[in-house]
Amino acid sequence: MNNVTGVTGVTDVNSTNGTNGVPPASPAAAAAYFGASLAFHADVSDVASALAANDDPGFVVIDTRSTASWDQGHVPGAVHLPNALIPEQAEALLDKSVPVITYCWGPGCNGATRAALALAQRGFHVKEMLGGFEYWVREGFAYETWEGRERRAPDALTAPVDAGDCGC
Repeated sequence: MNNVTGVTGVTDVNSTNGTNGVPPASPAAAAAYFGASLAFHADVSDVASALAANDDPGFVVIDTRSTASWDQGHVPGAVHLPNALIPEQAEALLDKSVPVITYCWGPGCNGATRAALALAQRGFHVKEMLGGFEYWVREGFAYETWEGRERRAPDALTAPVDAGDCGC
C-alpha cells in the first residue's frame, strides 16, 4: 500500500511519469468504461459510413442547434430539433423504437449532450456524435445549407486526405 495515498497500487502523486502519479485502471475497469463510452457515443466517420451504406442506417440523426445554425449547414438527412423544442416536439417527430444520434456545433459545445439527456429522459435510445457538425465538415463529408449541398476538402489534421477512412 502506498503510504502517501493509502490506496494499493497508486504511485506517489508527485511522480513525474506523465500520468500525474495515477496508474491506468485495471483491464476489467477499462473494458467496462470504454465499452460504456461506445454505448453513449458515435464518431462522425462511423455515422457518415452508416448513412452512406443504405437508406435505413438503423438510427436517426438529430441536429440540436438553432434555425440559423441549421441553415448555415447540417448533416444531410438530419432532423432539426433544437434543444428548446425537445419537450414539445420529440415524441411527435421521433419513433422511440429507432435510436437517435444527436449533434451540435462541435467538441466545445454541450448542446448534443443536453439533447441526449432530454431524449433519454423521455424514453429514447440515444447516442451523441463526437465532434459535432464541426468535425463532420472538417472530415470532408457533404453537408446541406439553405443554398444546397456543399463539401469542403478534408482537414489533414482530422481525416486522411488520400484514404477512404482513417483505419480506426
